[in-house]
Amino acid sequence: MAIIKPFKAVRPANEYVKMVAELPYDVMNREEAKKLAKGNKYSYLHIDRAEIDLDDNVDEHDEKVYLKAKENLNKFIDKNIFIKDEEEAIYIYREIVNDRAQTGIVACVAIDDNLNGVVKKHEYTKPDKELDRTNHIKYCNANTGTVLLTYKNKEEIEKIIDYYVYFMAPIYDFKTDDGVIHTIWRVEKERDIVDLVNEFAKIDNLYIADGHHRCAAAENIALEKRSKNPNYTGKEEFNYYTAMIAPDTDLKVMDYNRVVKDLNGFNEEEFLEKIKEKFTVRKAQKNYKPNKKGHVGMYLDDNWYEIEFGKEYLQEGDVVDTLDISILQKHILDEILGIKNPRTDKRIDFIGGIRGSKEVERRVKEDMKVGFLMYPTHIDELISVADENKVMPAKSTWFEPKVRCGIFLHELN
Repeated sequence: MAIIKPFKAVRPANEYVKMVAELPYDVMNREEAKKLAKGNKYSYLHIDRAEIDLDDNVDEHDEKVYLKAKENLNKFIDKNIFIKDEEEAIYIYREIVNDRAQTGIVACVAIDDNLNGVVKKHEYTKPDKELDRTNHIKYCNANTGTVLLTYKNKEEIEKIIDYYVYFMAPIYDFKTDDGVIHTIWRVEKERDIVDLVNEFAKIDNLYIADGHHRCAAAENIALEKRSKNPNYTGKEEFNYYTAMIAPDTDLKVMDYNRVVKDLNGFNEEEFLEKIKEKFTVRKAQKNYKPNKKGHVGMYLDDNWYEIEFGKEYLQEGDVVDTLDISILQKHILDEILGIKNPRTDKRIDFIGGIRGSKEVERRVKEDMKVGFLMYPTHIDELISVADENKVMPAKSTWFEPKVRCGIFLHELN
């Protein structure tokens, strides 16, 4: 059973919400964060990426960054940019982009469900990024990011959500610069909250869609606080973290693409021949984008190619082995390019699908040698991998639209 609960949110006052809400910290680098927050003193990036308010020579993992995040959070609260709810509530959060809606609830999820396997994962975390978010939560004494979880759609939950969406007035309704419409309703009626809690209690598993590092960091903080408080009851706020929980039918997975710095000693012709030993390779039109599983776009030497995996690769092994990302990783990135661990190898970088083939081209022309454009992993594949307690290769999924950060914070005590 999945344990959720209402919480007393720290959230933006209505007049500030559009200026506060920002994309998650990990979809941008320091320079991009600086540009996004420029001229906007209300941007949540002053908290989520507090290094933008410090000298460039300060490392983004320096303690000064977390102290600055805490200072900025306190300023937001003191100046009533953030308000604190006096009563616990659950929220309904809908994002609309290109006439497609992604709707779920925002509530607290029990850390114990992460520890006992009710909340399932599909990828490993990077230690440095996990430590970064752990420190961010610790210094701010709050869950400062919202994890995206999913579940197999349940009609009873959908009915409760639909009632608020169609019949109740929202507390927030705004459009961000990227064209996404964000609408949020506050569920505060005790009967509705009880119904949602009870319906989620009937669900066997929740799945992390986006936010493995935020999730791991919340676990780290809870375990640390438990060790310092051996008489904890499990009801303390540090035993929970905030998540948007949306049904699998609402989520859209986009491609997560790769660019590599060199050809591991091969020239372009030799590299192509090595790939052709296993796969079919064809010249493709400009900005080629794969339109089905088993096909990958490759940008090399100002040309686009289509790589087609044979049926034998798509049918061999378990659910992880037959992912396009896994086939690419094993047979091209590893065996030809020598990238054994994409989580730590500095020769590879990752580009979210929202940036498209033009960004792959730009990076290859600027500082890389070859780029790979993937066909998106399906949400059902993610769930299947997680159900088997296995993991996908690093950066296998990119969800869009992103849950905005800065709308919901959860204080730990």
